[in-house]
Amino acid sequence: MWYDELAGTSWASLWSDYVSCGGKCPGIRRFNQSCPACGGAPFDTSPQTVTIDGRTVVVPAAFAGAESRYEDYIYLQMLQREWERPVVEFQRFMHFEDAEGPSAQAALVLLFWSYFETRIERLHRSAMRSLPQQVLDDALRRYSGIGARLYDLYKVFFGTNYFDDLRAQGFGDVADLLKDVHRRRNEFSHGKPQAINDATVKAIVESLKVEHEAWIAVFNSRVKA
Repeated sequence: MWYDELAGTSWASLWSDYVSCGGKCPGIRRFNQSCPACGGAPFDTSPQTVTIDGRTVVVPAAFAGAESRYEDYIYLQMLQREWERPVVEFQRFMHFEDAEGPSAQAALVLLFWSYFETRIERLHRSAMRSLPQQVLDDALRRYSGIGARLYDLYKVFFGTNYFDDLRAQGFGDVADLLKDVHRRRNEFSHGKPQAINDATVKAIVESLKVEHEAWIAVFNSRVKA
């Protein structure tokens, strides 16, 4: 599994290989590769020599992280905590019949979906950055639900929906998983807790890395100037 290769490091390291392109381009790239959004060349990683108060100092190359805010790390750390937490802590759910109760780790799926929603808003705001701020804010208020942002607003802005965009980028399996999670999350919220079962939790964790990469691929395809 992808997380077995982290050697004890945080799941937040899913962001560690990526940097922000910078300048007028909001693209997300690896520092040693061209930017998928603007086509910019790989960054120069050579140390820079600068003079400070008459002293010559060698400064290592540094790049801005690709995450949009500190919470991006927090969400991934919380997902890791929920996955690694001993199952015995969830015994409070044991009074449910097997077919009626949620997964003991159902909170992981709800956390994931909250994180996913923040990235969909980032995609809309970054891709439509040329709109007047008040117009963009109004559109996001009008289409405040995640379903509307994945389908209706997405079609207004891009002429398709997010899941078909994933398929166009070669991530059909991720599209299928997210549609299933969206449905189960809604059922969970409307009186069917058993909709989020152990299989759903496992599928989210197993696919978290590729889902992250899929979102980045769609993001870059939509933020092109």
